[in-house]
Amino acid sequence: MSSPSPSLPTPYTTHVARPEYRSVYEPAEDTFLLLDALEQDRDELRSMAPAVCMEVGSGSGCVATFLGQLLEGARPCIWATDINPAANRCTLETGRVNGVRAGLEAVQTSLARGLAGRMRGMVDVLVFNPPYVVTVSEEVVRPPAPGNGRDLAAAAWAGGVDGREVVDEFWPDVDTLLSPGGVFYLVAIAENRPLEIIGYLASRFGLAGSVALSRKAGCEHLCVLKFRRHGALAA
Repeated sequence: MSSPSPSLPTPYTTHVARPEYRSVYEPAEDTFLLLDALEQDRDELRSMAPAVCMEVGSGSGCVATFLGQLLEGARPCIWATDINPAANRCTLETGRVNGVRAGLEAVQTSLARGLAGRMRGMVDVLVFNPPYVVTVSEEVVRPPAPGNGRDLAAAAWAGGVDGREVVDEFWPDVDTLLSPGGVFYLVAIAENRPLEIIGYLASRFGLAGSVALSRKAGCEHLCVLKFRRHGALAA
């Protein structure tokens, strides 16, 4: 019986504390839960040999970099998007200090605007840790993004009514971007009504979803949802 593969280290992100990155979301419990969900599926993801991956709302770049490390043998192109230009720079820096440079691209955009059309059906691994905190609609940061650093920081967490206003805008792009055998990972909290999300994506876009991992973190009940197209088999 073969021994389990050793765990991958969490990418170094100490540079996120620098003043130029003060508006960037630092890795937290939701980040680490998403890393754990990806590592849990390490063999499956590697056997897929994904050519294109995308992290929406990359923030520090911790998750995009971890994907690069996890899939090192496949050498996929990894697209990382964020509305915050400081997050774009931080993502590239995180990749650099962790030895993930080739294939990592950072794009300043809201969600996947400007990319979904030209990357239709190309994304094999899609991940999104969205702004999911329940807030009033006025706190949601919408494009064009303001230049105020405080407002840009809110883009990482302010989710509007039910914490769903931002992510609900993204559903059509999930269907557009995801390759036929692709997989989509989404972070959510109980207030986002994750089972409702699973039901909606199944009925509207034919995506089969499940709870891949869940964890209590302080007052939040976090989970990672995993989706594939109906009929698509895991590699």
